[in-house]
Amino acid sequence: MAAQPTTKPAAAAGTVRIGDLTVNRMGFGAMRLTGPGVIGPPDDAEGALGILRRAVELGVNFIDTADSYGPEVNERQIAEALHPYPEGLVIATKGGLLHERRGEWRQDGRPETLRAACESSLERLRLERIDLYQLHSVDPTVPIEESVGALAELQREGKIRHIGLSNVDTRQLAQARRVAPVVSVQNRYSVADRPWEGMVDACEREGIAFLPWFPLGFGELARSRGHLAELGANRGATAAQIAIAWLLRRSPVMLPIPGSSTLTHLEENVAAAGIELSDTEFAELSGSAAAAL
Repeated sequence: MAAQPTTKPAAAAGTVRIGDLTVNRMGFGAMRLTGPGVIGPPDDAEGALGILRRAVELGVNFIDTADSYGPEVNERQIAEALHPYPEGLVIATKGGLLHERRGEWRQDGRPETLRAACESSLERLRLERIDLYQLHSVDPTVPIEESVGALAELQREGKIRHIGLSNVDTRQLAQARRVAPVVSVQNRYSVADRPWEGMVDACEREGIAFLPWFPLGFGELARSRGHLAELGANRGATAAQIAIAWLLRRSPVMLPIPGSSTLTHLEENVAAAGIELSDTEFAELSGSAAAAL
């Protein structure tokens, strides 16, 4: 019998620190396991649970979710599929963005809202403490210091291990860090969509993990027929895998969290952790976001 590999695919890109936690640098975003428009359960409920279990089998030990995905559905799926959680698995969730109707997202960063959201997430995830709790979006009607202050209070109570931010700029990050330590930032970012280049650089300087959401765009990069696809063909890879490999090369604090609603795409995405772009390949893709498509 041939020897089995000792390294799981998600570990091939190395690790990243999230505060005092260390996770493989290939995570999984669970949002796509909910129903259409991120509302309600999926048609194939058992299939969604199987995808979560398979991600962990592949070595994924960082899973990102939010109370607004479903809403509440996604957190329940994670607990149903994986609890009791294997040692070293980090579940990151978010609060402060309400999603009650398809296509409608509304910020609510009031301290009382965040407290209730966190305590409800603890119950759904069957946890006593959430390893990474992220402010999902800054509420323009609430100073960010008040929102983060509420998370800092929950942290002191032992309900949150680490605090992260999502959808923030560098000014807001600085404001938040005056209130509490921030270990991660989650903003929209991909090889073809780079509005937060400065934030990636700031996170790298400060040792803060950067979680790019929509790392494959809205799926456009996976369907690329341009340079991504050409480079993938030359490497025996898919366009999506090359797009993920570019993110991994972009910064050592980058923690991609591509989502998937099929086992095939999950396995393809995780396999991207083993692709190392050359200097020339990285430079070509970096030269123009439009050219990547």
